[in-house]
Amino acid sequence: MKKIILFILLISGYSGIGQQSNHISMIDYVQVLNENKAEALFYYQNNWQQLRIKAIEKNYIESYQLLETIPTAETPYTFMLITTYKNIKQYKASEKNFRKLIDASDGLKLLNNKKPTEFRKVILHNDAIKHWN
Repeated sequence: MKKIILFILLISGYSGIGQQSNHISMIDYVQVLNENKAEALFYYQNNWQQLRIKAIEKNYIESYQLLETIPTAETPYTFMLITTYKNIKQYKASEKNFRKLIDASDGLKLLNNKKPTEFRKVILHNDAIKHWN
């Protein structure tokens, strides 16, 4: 009976568990400065997120996530920005592809005319994060 169950699991793709995926992600951990959370969120929703929506349409990226958490002394960030690429080819072309999207955009959108350096700081950038099944 155990051999039959093992055989069924192998046939159904269970054997792929624990193998590396082709997907690659980048994660930025963003600290909000001077209690300017509204400005930071506006910036990411109206610039960062909009670029990623267009990037998905053009097949430049696989997906993205804009996540919010409560900052602590150990983890002083409020936002986590995740961009995921299907494979190394998409990842390596990201700078060039995002430059095209930025150049074609309407320009930077800001709340209360505050510049990004006034309301946010990327405190950690993880590049080329590998995925596992």
